[in-house]
Amino acid sequence: MGVDVLVAGAGIGGLTTALALHRAGIRARLVEAAAELRPIGVGINLLPHAVEELTALGLGDALARVAVPTAEMAHFDRHGNRIWSEPRGLAQGHLRPQYSLHRGELQALLHEAVRDRLGADAVRTGTALDGFEENADGLRVLLRSTVTGARTTERAEALIGADGLHSRVRALLHPGEQRLPLWNGVRMWRGTVRAEPFLGGRTMAIVGSNATAKLVVYPISRRAEDRGEALLNWVCEVRVAEGGPVEGAAWNRTGRLADVLAHYADWKLERLGLDVPAMLAGTEEILEYPMADRDPLESWGRGRVTLLGDAAHPMYPIGSNGGSQAVLDARALARALTSAASVPSALRAYESERAPLTGALVRAMREMPADRLLQAVAERAPDGFERVEDVLTAEELAFIDAAYRRTSGPGDAGAGPSRGPHWPRRT
Repeated sequence: MGVDVLVAGAGIGGLTTALALHRAGIRARLVEAAAELRPIGVGINLLPHAVEELTALGLGDALARVAVPTAEMAHFDRHGNRIWSEPRGLAQGHLRPQYSLHRGELQALLHEAVRDRLGADAVRTGTALDGFEENADGLRVLLRSTVTGARTTERAEALIGADGLHSRVRALLHPGEQRLPLWNGVRMWRGTVRAEPFLGGRTMAIVGSNATAKLVVYPISRRAEDRGEALLNWVCEVRVAEGGPVEGAAWNRTGRLADVLAHYADWKLERLGLDVPAMLAGTEEILEYPMADRDPLESWGRGRVTLLGDAAHPMYPIGSNGGSQAVLDARALARALTSAASVPSALRAYESERAPLTGALVRAMREMPADRLLQAVAERAPDGFERVEDVLTAEELAFIDAAYRRTSGPGDAGAGPSRGPHWPRRT
């Protein structure tokens, strides 16, 4: 199918979509409201099934140069006592690693590939989408310069809204939806800091429970690792309110050290090799935002328009799924557009495949089953423990395994560690 696709949003989902469509022989171009693509944000995880798809797009070597292959995920109580752990990525039997890296580095890597393969003008920055109109011949897309305010009109055969949590495309498709994202009452602070490696240098450590205070910390730089150092990504989560619709949910909102340090001032975790107050104080830039998502939609788009990534299914950052699911969306969309008889039928086939899977993940994240057991440990053994079996039953420990299978699974029918690449190819 010879299709001209306009993608709104040049984040991870939008850029991966452009690469997938290009590989399938479909013309793609992107518009991005930001005046320039800068390496903002902090760490991100890519699960093995997403790494497999990106490797099939020819990005495997580039990822290996910058990302840390996570070997283990481990839960600890507030005192650093190990509750539960499992191997990850290659150590778990997958054919591809689980990667941890800086979100900005991943976006830059994808952007460079788009420029190399689609051309220097494939991404038009400083350009926001204002609206669209559909007729028998295709779409008339209304664009606006975020620099000058000038308005222009372009034609396209398909429009993909990959424009994030506050998606303009989603708002146009679903004008009756609650305007604001939904907050669960957990405040998150994030940052990166240079430090000594801990627990072997490739562990994702999860300490405490967000019912009171929780810390997630893991290394995200292969270059730092090669120097014998670590660039640590840390996330602090504290429940501070009941939650509800929330204003100001943005990735780049600046946070204050005093606000987060108040909850972690005495967290010197000698068993883990982590001095949490020193780690927080050594962070140059702290970001703050609410843990928020949106209710799953019954249908994503209509006609020649659909959604992808956070625009379609924003979810809590649990189970390392946000970026990974956007990658799987991109692959499914490219495959649908190469096999369906028309653009609308292709987009509906894509939605039929992806919407139920991602909707189930959004709901699974909200349950936070592992966190409930972590809080149970804190309540049953507030001063720590010697043997976790004295605190949790075998059934409760097995429940953590099952919870992570639900929230860290592929979200992709039939996916598993032995799958091969699935990107459509030019014919």
